[in-house]
Amino acid sequence: MEMMRVTNQFEMEMSTGAHYWDCFRGSNLRRTEIACVTWMTQSFCGVPFMGYGVQFMVQAGLNTKHSYALSLGQSGIGLFGCILAWFIMTWFGRRTMYLGGLSAMFAILMIMGFLGIPAETSGTSWAVGVLVIIMVFAFQLSVGPACYTIVAEIPSTRLRIKTVALARAFYNAGGFITNALMPQIVGRKAWNWGAKGGFFWAGITALFLVWTFFRMPEAKGLTYSELDLLFEHGVGARKFSQEAADVLKPQLQEVADRSEKVAESFND
Repeated sequence: MEMMRVTNQFEMEMSTGAHYWDCFRGSNLRRTEIACVTWMTQSFCGVPFMGYGVQFMVQAGLNTKHSYALSLGQSGIGLFGCILAWFIMTWFGRRTMYLGGLSAMFAILMIMGFLGIPAETSGTSWAVGVLVIIMVFAFQLSVGPACYTIVAEIPSTRLRIKTVALARAFYNAGGFITNALMPQIVGRKAWNWGAKGGFFWAGITALFLVWTFFRMPEAKGLTYSELDLLFEHGVGARKFSQEAADVLKPQLQEVADRSEKVAESFND
């Protein structure tokens, strides 16, 4: 706790005069990229399909009452997945959750796409509706909650507020795009892709999955000072670990010494 306190004080002292442009300089550029793409992933990993589960159920012949009941069940399953993620995150870490969640959603979207190839029947519409519910659970178990942890802990303390603001802007921009595309994809008077739209979102999800594998580091168990050192030394995303931070511990002590001096100046 003491190390966190002095590190925060040191970075607060350094934050004077910080600007958004600083988010794109030096090692902060990489941290900004990770925060922005991590949050934007939420918009493009098949999430738009999650809001159309009821529509597929109605197309399958289910009445409005039962469709509404299933939508409530979908929300309940999502809530259960989110609560379960609280514990899973402490065991497996953020990077593992993102990789696992995106892989699961990619597979679900591909299955949806193949179900959309034959002529639409009550059975295929039911299957797609059920897959949407399963995808909600997979999302809320992984990408949904893990995103906020990653976006909060990856930026430096000095630029955290600005970096999170930029990441949110990227997420909102992605939301505008997906919200404009989805009605066209499933609309009978538009592109009318139906479940075949799963191929489209699966392709985009695959891109984010590859990015996650090569660019997203695992911050589980690392202090802010250790993260600063790993980023400053350009350690690869797949090599982020406590062991890598231990190699840089001598320099971490130097940071602590400087922070102590800053803390003393604050007290004076």
